[in-house]
Amino acid sequence: MNQLNLALITIGAVVLVLGMLSRIIDRSYLTMPLLAFIVGVVLGPIGSGLLTPDSWGDSYKLLEECARVTIGISLMAIALRIPKHYLFDHRRSFILLLGVGMLAMFLMSSLMAHWILGLPVLMALLIGGAICPTDPVVASSIVTGGLARQHLPDRFRYGLSTESAINDGLAYPLVLLPVLLLLPNESSPWLTWGLRVILWEIGGAVALGALLGWFVGKALLVAEHKKSLDHSAFLATTLALTLLTLGVGKFLATDSVLAVFVAGMVFSQMVGGSDRAKENKIQETVNLFFTLPIFIFLGLMLPVDSWFELGWEGIWFTIGILAIRRIPVILALSPFLPIWNNWKLALMAGHFGPIGISALFYAMVILDKTGNNIAWTVGSLVITSSLIIHGMTAAPLARLWAKVDEGQDESEA
Repeated sequence: MNQLNLALITIGAVVLVLGMLSRIIDRSYLTMPLLAFIVGVVLGPIGSGLLTPDSWGDSYKLLEECARVTIGISLMAIALRIPKHYLFDHRRSFILLLGVGMLAMFLMSSLMAHWILGLPVLMALLIGGAICPTDPVVASSIVTGGLARQHLPDRFRYGLSTESAINDGLAYPLVLLPVLLLLPNESSPWLTWGLRVILWEIGGAVALGALLGWFVGKALLVAEHKKSLDHSAFLATTLALTLLTLGVGKFLATDSVLAVFVAGMVFSQMVGGSDRAKENKIQETVNLFFTLPIFIFLGLMLPVDSWFELGWEGIWFTIGILAIRRIPVILALSPFLPIWNNWKLALMAGHFGPIGISALFYAMVILDKTGNNIAWTVGSLVITSSLIIHGMTAAPLARLWAKVDEGQDESEA
């Protein structure tokens, strides 16, 4: 009971203090997720030891479910922020980013895990699948807030948000294929992957998300027409849709994370979600309150002893992932991406491909299904490095972009 109260005190205090200082933090070298993560490290076993997740029961399963809920809430907020028809209007860019870019990042990450860490091919593919998606939770903290809205172009902010939201759910089959190939009692892994994972878990998630999004959107419009709903209930409606979709998706054994984003997109298109989200400051509320606890939890759980066991290979792998996994891929694709079609914008989009809670979630899935903690050990090291690097460069690079963009406009004039 004392641990529960300490956890509640920590979450409440962090949200309260960061909320009071949000404008200052937004313009500093530190992001809210990074600060929350630092609090977790300080209070956890490798710090003061005030909070000990191991005493809470199955801490890994709890971390997995907390990550799933956090991702779901973040994906709903992104779906509401994306302008109407944006995904359809820029479908060419996102087809390339997901069909070519994401696959390239998956293979690049897997190759480095095999080459630098010396892991067997299937184990390397597990790590590649876990860390290849751009994290929607950390990405949202980078592209929202006053500084980002003031200095960063909309096509960068909306493009990164949309890419991170879609590829987060679509990384699931990339993770599940090597999992199935590693399971000793799986007699036909490729057939299982095609029928169960692709057709049911992915296809079913899309159908389920579309159905729930349409149903709740229709219900909201009817309720407003009959004047039975207060406009202030919009945030509660979106949170309820998120939890409903996560629960039903998991109950039906589909990719519940992907289902949430589909539900959010359909719902948003029906009710004009981007305008309402702006009016109700949905993204700011989500970033401040609903996503910070998972970063505290992550800080509490870091497997530092396992990091040391990786040796210098772990450091070289992390550097390679942050430098090579994404930037060359986005630069190579940029001539064919209308949303990021100049090298400066492509370089910015390539740098800001954070690895965060989605990688944490998939590492926990791998641990649960295989019993092997290598994805958690390597993934947590890369996540921590990404939080520090991307968190500390977000504000300076936003300001630098504004200066470069302003100078370019003056030269053209």
